[in-house]
Amino acid sequence: MQLGGKLLIAMPGMGDPRFERSVVYLCAHSDEGAMGLIVNKPLSEISFSDLLDQLEIVRSPESQDIRVHFGGPVEHARGFVLHSGDYRTNRDTTLRVDSEFGMTATLDILEAIAQGDGPAESLLALGYAGWGPGQLEGEILQNGWLTCDAKPGLVFDGADALKWERALRAMGIDPLVLSSAAGRA
Repeated sequence: MQLGGKLLIAMPGMGDPRFERSVVYLCAHSDEGAMGLIVNKPLSEISFSDLLDQLEIVRSPESQDIRVHFGGPVEHARGFVLHSGDYRTNRDTTLRVDSEFGMTATLDILEAIAQGDGPAESLLALGYAGWGPGQLEGEILQNGWLTCDAKPGLVFDGADALKWERALRAMGIDPLVLSSAAGRA
């Protein structure tokens, strides 16, 4: 089961309030574990401008403003930019997940965004979600997560509060009919 580049959609009854109604973009998945970023939980206490000020990065008039999200409970002081596949640097600092998505966790992308030279689409996540070997697969088998293909419009566009429902509807699932109980035929 290869899940890198997919979305995880939290099922009702997840059990962990940090992931309730979460949509997680999986940046990496292997036999060694998985790493993802929650894409639908914005942080209200810090803005992109605040973060640039703290890092002493100067903004140009062409600068974009991007949303800052709670990316997950691991290393919540560390920033990760999930972005469209168009962003390239001369350094090998971007994890190319697929042709549509990349993830960069270095200051150069924040500087590029502040200068108006960043990717076409992006979001900043503080922290990440991580799973050890086999842990995510176990949670999926325990009915904790649904998986679906990641589309840039779902990840980057629209209101964060509606992404969970939009992800389910993209799979043809009405959120009102979901159950937290798993079954086997």
